[in-house]
Amino acid sequence: MDFRFTPEQDEWRDEIRSTIESLITSELREEMETADDVGPGPAQKQFMRELGSRGLLGISWPEEYGGLGRSLMDQYIFSEEIGRFGSLYTNGTATHMVGPTIMNVGTDEQREEWLPKMLSGEVECALGYTEPGAGTDLAGLQTRAVVDGDDYVINGQKMFTSAGHFSSHVWLLARTDTEVRKHRGLSVFLVPMDSEGISVRPLWRMDSGRTNEVFFDNVRVPRQNLIGEPNRGWYHVAMALDFERVSIGSRYTGLLRRMDRLIKFANEHETDGKPLSQDPHVRTRFAELGMKLEVVRLFSYRTAWMTDRGTVPNYESSALKIVATDLIQEVADFGFELLGMYGQLTKGSPYSLLDGEMEQAYRSGIFLRFGGGANEVQRDIMARRGLGMPRPDSSGFTSLTRSGGTQVTS
Repeated sequence: MDFRFTPEQDEWRDEIRSTIESLITSELREEMETADDVGPGPAQKQFMRELGSRGLLGISWPEEYGGLGRSLMDQYIFSEEIGRFGSLYTNGTATHMVGPTIMNVGTDEQREEWLPKMLSGEVECALGYTEPGAGTDLAGLQTRAVVDGDDYVINGQKMFTSAGHFSSHVWLLARTDTEVRKHRGLSVFLVPMDSEGISVRPLWRMDSGRTNEVFFDNVRVPRQNLIGEPNRGWYHVAMALDFERVSIGSRYTGLLRRMDRLIKFANEHETDGKPLSQDPHVRTRFAELGMKLEVVRLFSYRTAWMTDRGTVPNYESSALKIVATDLIQEVADFGFELLGMYGQLTKGSPYSLLDGEMEQAYRSGIFLRFGGGANEVQRDIMARRGLGMPRPDSSGFTSLTRSGGTQVTS
């Protein structure tokens, strides 16, 4: 691949940056500075709708579905520029995961019904996957959807439905057949969150952000809200998760901003009469993190480049997810080390350094390593699909580990 951006891509970046800057209002800045991580406020919702009115929620969507028909690399450039301004809300679950899946497996009527509403911001989506007894082993979920006339009736519970309290719909995985192997009896639905029988209860994360548990009590949804073939939901959700892991690379710019602030701190603060940046250990750690940050950027470009050429970045997107989310936590850990005891002080404390950013980053980075598919599972995908290693048996061991590590049995 060519590692240089084309002149057209540079012009696109300038255009995107100018557009975003024109949409950043004083109300939006204040909302981002003061709001906790409990979901987008009115200013962020308005910002998202303004992007939609300019076609910027569907940059890489085909023109036939209302998108701009640009490349995924152009989409990634947009994500980089959004990241320069902070965690701005862009309806990403709908436009990056659910919408592209509907394009691939939905009916013409479903594409006509849902895709324009996602591009305008009218339809926002939460993910209804995890349950109390089904997380990494998602195929073991128990939420049921049973046919009753022209409807499906849904009963069950979902956990960690992070956008459930402000989204219009939930992208729900439910069991529709109990007589087949567990992976093959699942179907996916687009369920309005205002349906009768849905209740949402907040769950507070360790970083003070909000997620939810959602209960479904005889919730009726029309049959046409089944997306794709019945009992093929496992594969549709896997497709959506691949789309999500590709988008994770856009966190590069947020990490770059955090690294720049830490470097500035190390240059300006002294210990024993010398800047922290003169300490050999500190310089080595910055160099190591800088190299890893460049890997995140290049892995992101690789997945976008592969997708633009019609190749599915399966294990490549798993690799990106691993390096990006591990690095988010590693940078936070190093920030804690660099600031010493002051790193534990929260935002607003009169003695906090970097306005408590490292304390928040330390708590918030942890869950990213298991959200969207635990990194341990992603490493297994890398081993099997990327390196051609065998699947472990039910004990979790391969024949190599059972044999003492020196000889592989056949």
